[in-house]
Amino acid sequence: MTTLDTLNETFKSCRPQLKSYILRMTASVEDTEDIVQETYLKAHKNLESFRGDSSLKTWIFTIASNLARDFLRAKKRWPENVTDICKEAALSNRQFFQEMMEIRTTSPQGDFEIREHITFCFTCIAKSLPIEQQLCLLLKEIYAFQVSEIAQILDKSEAMIKYYLHTARSKMTAIFDHRCALINKEGVCHQCTELNGIFNPKQKVQEELMKIEMVRAAGQKDKATLFDLRLEIVRAIDPFESGAAALQLHHLTHNKAVMDKYLEEK
Repeated sequence: MTTLDTLNETFKSCRPQLKSYILRMTASVEDTEDIVQETYLKAHKNLESFRGDSSLKTWIFTIASNLARDFLRAKKRWPENVTDICKEAALSNRQFFQEMMEIRTTSPQGDFEIREHITFCFTCIAKSLPIEQQLCLLLKEIYAFQVSEIAQILDKSEAMIKYYLHTARSKMTAIFDHRCALINKEGVCHQCTELNGIFNPKQKVQEELMKIEMVRAAGQKDKATLFDLRLEIVRAIDPFESGAAALQLHHLTHNKAVMDKYLEEK
């Protein structure tokens, strides 16, 4: 029988991953904190029902995933061109840029790096996926759960999980190939370049190094490998603890507010 001490120890060890997972689902720090807290309370209340059919971590992520799905089900998906919409809104919002500049100059988590912004962009664009696809992509590619574990978490067959994963990867790869100016000269999204130019005087060196790394890793035609490189970058960064956390969380808060208004008017 699993003890409360074991639950507390497991929850403490996986809490950072759980927080970043929920943040990437909700795009909201406040909602993330609420769902993580509710996950613990629900796990504590139902601990006697845990029979060990999965690891305790998988069980905890099951509870959190169900809460996140319930929370997001009534909400509309973000459009693929979310960065364009939010950029236009930012251009007319002087306070947004003033706050970002203050964070950049005063916060120990106010650095700007292209790698950090790539993870931010991934979070926003992934919210254009159906909920199940978004969950599967995050659980498998970012948090290293096995297909069998994801099937337990989402209460779906392994065949369905593989279908969700394939569809999500294909969709995200196509979006990035079409939009990302870092890997495609015809890409329409220049947000990484523009923001980096504002916040990092070493922009050109950093941008060119990232282009070289992406092209070297994939050859210029392997879109799937380019997407895998993005996933590798996302896996390596905790959005709450990175050197750019304060800056990126502020930016994410802005994007969520813009999207809430945009979707409400649709």
